[in-house]
Amino acid sequence: MLTKLYIQNYALIRSLAITPDHGLNIITGETGAGKSIMLGAVGLLLGNRADSSIMLDKDTKCVIEGTFDIQAYHLQPLFEAFDVDYDDECIIRRELNTKGKSRAFVNDSPCNLDFLKKLGLRLMDVHSQHETLQLGAQEYQLELIDALAKNGKLKAAYSTAFQELVTKQRIFKELKEESEQLRKEADYHQFLFEELDQANFILGEQEELEDEINKLENAEEIKTKLFQAVQLSDQAEINLSSMLAELKQVIGSISAYSSNYEKLSERIQGTAIELRDIIDEIESEEQQVEVSPENLLECQDRLSLIYKLQQKHQVSDIKGLLKIHEELSDKVLKVSNLDDAIDAAQKEQNAAEKDAIEKAKTLSQSRLGVFEQFQKEVTALVSELGMPNAQFDIKHQTIALSNTGADEVNILFSANKGIAPTPIKSTASGGEFSRLMFAVKYVLAGKTALPTMIFDEIDAGISGEVAMQMAKMMQRMAANHQVITITHLPQIAAKGQAHYFVYKDESETTSASKLKKLSEEDRLKELAQMIGGLNYSDTALDSARELMAD
Repeated sequence: MLTKLYIQNYALIRSLAITPDHGLNIITGETGAGKSIMLGAVGLLLGNRADSSIMLDKDTKCVIEGTFDIQAYHLQPLFEAFDVDYDDECIIRRELNTKGKSRAFVNDSPCNLDFLKKLGLRLMDVHSQHETLQLGAQEYQLELIDALAKNGKLKAAYSTAFQELVTKQRIFKELKEESEQLRKEADYHQFLFEELDQANFILGEQEELEDEINKLENAEEIKTKLFQAVQLSDQAEINLSSMLAELKQVIGSISAYSSNYEKLSERIQGTAIELRDIIDEIESEEQQVEVSPENLLECQDRLSLIYKLQQKHQVSDIKGLLKIHEELSDKVLKVSNLDDAIDAAQKEQNAAEKDAIEKAKTLSQSRLGVFEQFQKEVTALVSELGMPNAQFDIKHQTIALSNTGADEVNILFSANKGIAPTPIKSTASGGEFSRLMFAVKYVLAGKTALPTMIFDEIDAGISGEVAMQMAKMMQRMAANHQVITITHLPQIAAKGQAHYFVYKDESETTSASKLKKLSEEDRLKELAQMIGGLNYSDTALDSARELMAD
């Protein structure tokens, strides 16, 4: 429920504040005074876009602020979804600065227009002749049926089941497509896998082969040099071992004279031991070196295979080949196991489809259950609103599962006798359409918790008894819902619990729209003027009293 509305620097409104009654609020005024301008400002609170052209004073920012009591609307999940602080008293503010930049706040937290639009739909229902066009949309018609049938939980259950079905269908489709692709490549992948599998590469093998080939290609030179090294170290007439032994004897003979000489002797002894170890290792290496063309060819062939497969698979080492071997193994295994995976996915899809179909049927039964009563109530209401020969029918067709269920509904309407009902968007005139929409909202108001309803001259084109009927219907709606009505009919204006008058102030250099709440006496005068004009008669005044008293 809207508890406060403040508008600053919007169109012809310099500053305006209103505290609506919780019941039926009436707004009247002269044509062009700014009644509908207020709706434009309210539209900003509902997430409509704005630009600087709507500012009365280009040097002052525009501010629209609405305060709402939302404790009965169960909106906490919506606030949580957008990470906005919740409070039972919700304050929405739109600001447009002098540069034309717009900002939106909910409970002083900045928010985007997407959240504002979703929130606005739950807070205010603005009804005008233009807005009635949505009644012709099939999706909106289905929403009406669900609201009447109170299908919130059934819709949520179906939506969950349908999304699960969509997920399972996607998985099944992707598996089938993957299967077809893998099967096309299966033989080639099998060949590549077997080729790498037979090669049986070992990590580090390439480096070892390259080192071994280098030795085999230079085996004769290596063996010769190693033999020469052994000769120089230990077997020649003058060799390192004998020279080192002689050196140790010379230094050892004077080691008793100084600790330094003793240390040198010990170091020579250590060197002799190290030299002996080196000589033994050189001899071992020399004995292992073989001049073998057969081994060389074998190593070259193996390394050539490595290079060939590396080039084929576009990798630079054995590690890359081993990784590809593993990937090919998975693909080969996957092909063999894919049929089982597809069968399992199809079973899951079928189970999800069965569940979605069952929930869609339950939802359909609930929807069908309100058709007859809805048709009767709307037909009776539009008859009261001046269309006694109107026909209102709902046609239903079962369709493939969609995000809204398995139902397609189409509301048919005819306002005239002898004319068969046809789809709404192609039948009713503006005034007839408006009254039909009002009747629909009236039915909804009796069965659901609607937000604040705003009617913008929905009474256009009616008068007399029809106007009285609409006024009474608005009164009944306002017993449980806040209603704000912009009207030009005294019959409706007389029934308000609060009456606001919009007028144009010409006292300053720039015209401005202003609003004031009328006292009982002022209301009487305003109604008399609506009946008889500015120079109303006593008869008009009496008629106004009668309307207010009725």
